[in-house]
Amino acid sequence: MSPRARIVLLGFLSATVSLASIAADKPAPAAAAARESASAPARESASKEAASKDPRVELAAKIPGAKPEELRATPIPGVYELARGTDIAYVSVDGKYALVGDLYEMSSNVNLTETARRNERVKLMAAVPDSETIVFSPKDPKYTVSVFTDVDCGYCRKLHSQIADYNKLGIKVRYLMFPRTGPDTESWEKAEQVVCSKNPAESLTKAKRDEAVAAPKHCPNSHVAEQYELGKEVGLRGTPAIVLASGEMLPGYLPPQALVKHLQAK
Repeated sequence: MSPRARIVLLGFLSATVSLASIAADKPAPAAAAARESASAPARESASKEAASKDPRVELAAKIPGAKPEELRATPIPGVYELARGTDIAYVSVDGKYALVGDLYEMSSNVNLTETARRNERVKLMAAVPDSETIVFSPKDPKYTVSVFTDVDCGYCRKLHSQIADYNKLGIKVRYLMFPRTGPDTESWEKAEQVVCSKNPAESLTKAKRDEAVAAPKHCPNSHVAEQYELGKEVGLRGTPAIVLASGEMLPGYLPPQALVKHLQAK
């Protein structure tokens, strides 16, 4: 989300300081305290003034749970975009009406809503370092994709069975775990075993072949829960889901040649 705009008005204060303090280029303690005390009302006043000038503040107050920074002006006067992750709606400035759907710019046929979704995905995915994913990569990758996967998902297994082919085509694959059945299920437990093992990449391959994976019983830093929530935040509806560097998300399995052609076209 974009940071909330803040306008800080610094109050000008004239305070008497001792000659010794001036010589040392430091304010006298009493003067500093007076300056701080006197500037507090000015800061509070400035904050209220900024809020009163930002229509998002008043609009957010009319929407349960909304924050001003979740709102963004659209090209349509009086209509704001409300974004929570990649879930986007449009609300009237009076807070009375909301629309859910994609907003297009007619002259260019650009899907503005999808553009916003992709921008948000780029930020969300950039926050996940390679060290928290399971990476299969050629020596000098031309492309990087992030794939949300489920150990038991049939098409996830099909994709992984061709991982060497993706790599040969210059595609680096970063796997993130998304057990579709959710917490406290067999698939979730398998995901935990994979990421907690000594060699997650090798263990992922074994797990997708229904082979046993040796892993410690306690693994506090598995990242499975975080990645599961991230998957929902980026708008994932099933697995596998391929997220490109551009923020575009391709739902479902795509063969190696088809994926590289899509990447080349982009």
